[in-house]
Amino acid sequence: MSEVHIKADESLDSALKRFKRNCAKAGVLTDLRKKEYYQSPGVKRRKKSEAARKNKNKRYN
Repeated sequence: MSEVHIKADESLDSALKRFKRNCAKAGVLTDLRKKEYYQSPGVKRRKKSEAARKNKNKRYN
């Protein structure tokens, strides 16, 4: 769980920006998007291999 304590002379906008940065570093949104709907194990495997293939092509091209 990401937490941000607002400093005495800090604006709400900068605190919100820090909170969003902390959430991004913790991977909260990516995890949420992964768990948004159920994927069967076969689909997960296929997507993982497609991503690996795509990354391999990026690296060598």
